[in-house]
Amino acid sequence: MTEMLNPFMDIAPAVQDALVAGMPVVALESTIITHGMPYPDNSRMAAGVEDIIMAEGAVPATIAIVDGRLKIGLSPQEREALAQVKGAMKLSRADLPFALSEGRTGGTTVAATMLAAHLAGIKVFATGGIGGVHKGAELSFDISADLEELGRTPVIVVSAGAKAILDIEKTLEVLETKGVPVVVYAADVMPAFWSRQSPFKAPLRLDSAAAIAKFQAARESLGIAGGMLIANPIPEASEIPAEIMGRHISEAIARATRKAVTGKAVTPFLLSELLDITGGESLTANIALVENNARLAARIAVSLGVTR
Repeated sequence: MTEMLNPFMDIAPAVQDALVAGMPVVALESTIITHGMPYPDNSRMAAGVEDIIMAEGAVPATIAIVDGRLKIGLSPQEREALAQVKGAMKLSRADLPFALSEGRTGGTTVAATMLAAHLAGIKVFATGGIGGVHKGAELSFDISADLEELGRTPVIVVSAGAKAILDIEKTLEVLETKGVPVVVYAADVMPAFWSRQSPFKAPLRLDSAAAIAKFQAARESLGIAGGMLIANPIPEASEIPAEIMGRHISEAIARATRKAVTGKAVTPFLLSELLDITGGESLTANIALVENNARLAARIAVSLGVTR
């Protein structure tokens, strides 16, 4: 799989063919594989999400760094190997080129996946939840690079909102400052990742993939740069109510504080602790919301083609 756009990038043949033909393509991140879920759940999830995208008429492109190569689309064998890698890097914009130059393997965060998708010409990206402003950021200054990337890179990101371990209110404030439209799909309040509702009103609401594609076309016609965030609530049957999840998150954060976990290690640590605290329920919900986001992202990608 070696169609190269630059010395470090490999585009899978199916993805390259789709891009050349103007077919809908949906990018997928890989930190959810390398850092977000244990094996073999991560492998089954990644394969299932790709199947959902294909069933909706789009081509999936899971993005990762493998042995110093920027992969735009993984073969089943590569995806399975990535799911079992130990010690993979967690890569954002700052260290993505480092991994390439040093021949490393790593999962791409929202920021790095947006950057890679844009380089390859992919306009829609499905993930679980974006990074954002961490609780206590007024002291730690811990703010995800995902927000900066959303402000500069023209990719539509479909998520279940910011991860509920974050400060959603401050995350929305930063996105507003950076001019990033936040659209909640078919709901009037922001979702909170594992939960359908947070205390915060939806900045914007649209009720169809076609309407989202039309909105993006209007932005492009005005020459407005940067990305768009689609917040897609987890299906009701799969959610963990916010009041229950809030207690679990408080316990996980307390554990992180006791162990002095900081920086990039915080989110993987909290997700792992929540898996323990909820007895696996958080993982089940996580898989459901990723699948839900992939389905909507594929429909948006298809609608973008119709709009143009």
